[in-house]
Amino acid sequence: MSLGPRLDFRQTQQLVMTPQLRQAIKLLQSSNLEVSAFVEEELERNPMLEREEGSAPAAPVAVEPDAFEAASSSTMAEEANSPIEADWSAGYESGDALYPASRGARADSWDDDGRSLEEIAGERPRTLRELLAEQVRLTFGDPRERLIAGQFIALMDAAGRLTVPDALIAGALGCAVELVSGVRARMQRFDPPGLFCADLRECLAVQLAELDRLDPAMQALLDNLEMLARRDMAGLRRVCGVDAEDLAEMVAEIRRLNPKPGALTDGEVAPLVVPDVLMRRVPDGTWLLELNPETLPRVLVNRGFHATAHTGTRSKEDRAFIAEKLQAANWLVRSLEQRANTILRVAAEIVRRQEGFFRYGVGHLRPLILRDVADELGMHESTVSRVTANKYIATPRGTLELKYFFTTAIAGMHGGESFSAEAIRHRIRDMVNAETADDVLSDDAIVERLRAEGVDIARRTVAKYRDALKIPSSVQRKREKSALVL
Repeated sequence: MSLGPRLDFRQTQQLVMTPQLRQAIKLLQSSNLEVSAFVEEELERNPMLEREEGSAPAAPVAVEPDAFEAASSSTMAEEANSPIEADWSAGYESGDALYPASRGARADSWDDDGRSLEEIAGERPRTLRELLAEQVRLTFGDPRERLIAGQFIALMDAAGRLTVPDALIAGALGCAVELVSGVRARMQRFDPPGLFCADLRECLAVQLAELDRLDPAMQALLDNLEMLARRDMAGLRRVCGVDAEDLAEMVAEIRRLNPKPGALTDGEVAPLVVPDVLMRRVPDGTWLLELNPETLPRVLVNRGFHATAHTGTRSKEDRAFIAEKLQAANWLVRSLEQRANTILRVAAEIVRRQEGFFRYGVGHLRPLILRDVADELGMHESTVSRVTANKYIATPRGTLELKYFFTTAIAGMHGGESFSAEAIRHRIRDMVNAETADDVLSDDAIVERLRAEGVDIARRTVAKYRDALKIPSSVQRKREKSALVL
């Protein structure tokens, strides 16, 4: 074996992330407000950019009704009471994840297989709403509950309060008040605790309950906070039934709590949600989508400044600087235009596929995964994932994050149309609510009824959905209903 120097050639492939590509990825996954802040910085740094004043935003997109045609109010009412809405197309993948794993995808990531690119591009600190969205993903397996949770996050004010009554939210989303109240109760235990409460009293009570300190005396103190504000200690000792020393300790505990859990750790207040896409219905029954003109950043390349500067510049360094800034300005303008068109296209496809929800409520959400939208629009799944992250759409049913419209599916009988899992849960709840003491449905009976409606579902799946809905067994329900009759 001889030793000596030699020259070897090896061919390899690797992904090269240019600064422009990093910028495009960052713009696509950012909200309009975040992009506006970025554009303001670029306007300060790049003399080749100028603000576009008073021009029209990206052209609105009309969403033609697909399976749902424009109908009269009587027809809509009849459809709203129908058993289950089928999907537009069959063949959806089933599963319990909000974003089912697909080719090249990571099942544990909100951002699908684009995560590695985002890490390369660099991440900004996560906002409180993003942290809450992560907790929603870990807490709720039912996409219907996730949709309600997303509405809560959107409605939360700067202090972390949610003053909108559960009944109003339930009416807007077309679901039961009990379901909304249950989601709120679980979200109040998120980190930081005390969010999504109606007032200060409830906020403090939730935090004390988490510390296992909400005893009757402390509850009496919370019920009389106005006396604490007046420093009526004698009155508080009387209503709480404690002595001065115990009352002092209770007051000290109250002061250690966070009255505004919506404020971030560094003292910054979580901003209110501003929709990126506006949605409205026009008289002919179609939906019209447009980007929010109040937050949509618009810039132009300053051609006049470029011509003047280029003509008056002689040095090589200055010409190189002008060329670099012109290239950066052109790239930013094109990136913003492409971002606007991509957001509108994705939002329009989501609205087209989920039109049942917008017309009739959460029980009519359709099966939808990232691949469905990506294949329809000729995009990669990671692009759709980034478009739906941190983007909110203002709809007649409230302001919702785009990612909450992705749901899983249950197959239809004999290869028929698919049904969304949450629509089936909604149907199971309706069946149970319609029971009488003499006609309580077993899980097998529910399976037979669903199969009669075209849903191919197993008994164990019905049992799992019933448990998730906190519905007792048929034996316990029969016992409870019989007791009510007596």
